[in-house]
Amino acid sequence: MTELILSQLQSIGGPVIVLLILLSVAAAAITFVKIVEFARMGVGRHGPAREAVARWEQGDRAGALQHLDGESACLPQVLSRVMQAAQDPNLSPEAVREDGFGFALDLLTRLRRHLRTLDTIVQAAPMLGLLGTVLGMIDAFGKLELGGGSVDPSQLAGGIWVALLTTALGLIVAIPFYFVTTWLEGRIERERVAMETTMAMLLARNTAGAAAGLSAGSAIGARAAAG
Repeated sequence: MTELILSQLQSIGGPVIVLLILLSVAAAAITFVKIVEFARMGVGRHGPAREAVARWEQGDRAGALQHLDGESACLPQVLSRVMQAAQDPNLSPEAVREDGFGFALDLLTRLRRHLRTLDTIVQAAPMLGLLGTVLGMIDAFGKLELGGGSVDPSQLAGGIWVALLTTALGLIVAIPFYFVTTWLEGRIERERVAMETTMAMLLARNTAGAAAGLSAGSAIGARAAAG
């Protein structure tokens, strides 16, 4: 059944149509996986983290850690890691910072997984559509030349219509997934900023001062940008 459908699509617009259909399926699958992954990793769920920071600032460190216990969201995981490290007398403030932003960077890297593939599809789909149109136009006018001008205009128009179909399909694939990619990247960026600011607040009160905490936050941003 699948082979029949693909053969029919290929007869309509050539292999470019089939390739664009496959790219759209791949993009839809990546989008579904990322939405499920973001929900599972609690992207944007910052309430427990804010409550834990408030308890930490009030001196209730045990209560802060208990409030984060069992949380699967990214920000609470990072804060729990930093709070546990901060209570280890064998770890220096610098070691606490390194452990915190290293763990945060690992979570951000996991969130960005497959986004480059989705972005590649968004950029490639219009170019593939244009390629299909150019090839279709070359074929249509090649037939016109071979026919010595006696080709039925309706047949020529039909060939041109099929050629232009690939460009339209390329844009149909690219435009919605462009907005999907932008939305996913925006959520990751907001999560990164939340990690930076919250860790800075926590470390500024637990280590050698506000400057040390802010340097930890900027380090996350620098490493994430480099990745």
